[in-house]
Amino acid sequence: MPQIISLKNDLKKLADPKKKKVLQSFFKTGPGEYAEGDIFFGVTVPKSRSISLKYKDLSISKTEQLLSSKIHEERLVAILILVRQFEEGDEKTKKDIFNFYLKHTKQINNWDLVDLSADKIVGAYLYQTKQETSTLLKLARSKNLWERRIAILSTFHFIKQGQPKETLKIAEILLGDKHDLIHKAVGWMLREIGKRCSQAEEEKFLKKHLKQIPRTTLRYAIERFPEEKRLSYLHN
Repeated sequence: MPQIISLKNDLKKLADPKKKKVLQSFFKTGPGEYAEGDIFFGVTVPKSRSISLKYKDLSISKTEQLLSSKIHEERLVAILILVRQFEEGDEKTKKDIFNFYLKHTKQINNWDLVDLSADKIVGAYLYQTKQETSTLLKLARSKNLWERRIAILSTFHFIKQGQPKETLKIAEILLGDKHDLIHKAVGWMLREIGKRCSQAEEEKFLKKHLKQIPRTTLRYAIERFPEEKRLSYLHN
């Protein structure tokens, strides 16, 4: 049996109709919603991850087929395979996966797919190769929601290395974004700057842009602040 058929069959065996209903609602797949038409089997991330480990050596051409699927979990497994292959790969493999990822952003089209991969592939590659952040700037200015989320989430890798400037640069571009999923992502990354790098750097950004920051972004960003300080930001 071809490997990709075997993989798809393994996923189908794990399908859960009750979880499918919950996930399709949670990930906003209804008419007019951000993930309209996305189809779920109802397989959890841990179970999807176990499938990705079983097929971790799937070729890039087969992974591309999987990433083109209408089934959410099949795309998720493809993403998880790419992350593992990137982390274990040599320089050429990393470059190939980085380029492949950026060519297929239309298929990386829900927030979990972005959040499980952007920093581990795009962020890691840009950091390791010491490239300019022009890639992130281009993504941040994209009309595609998921490319904008990839831009800010990719900077998580830089935050983990103690470097917040890339995040602050992308966050500033995205302050005027209209989508709630970007508001949440920017707030999350600002919070991580305070947690992992410098709360002073986070607060400097917040104070500078306080009148522009969407309410959701602010709430996420100050979530770990002491209650008195958190309330002072909210009531400012």
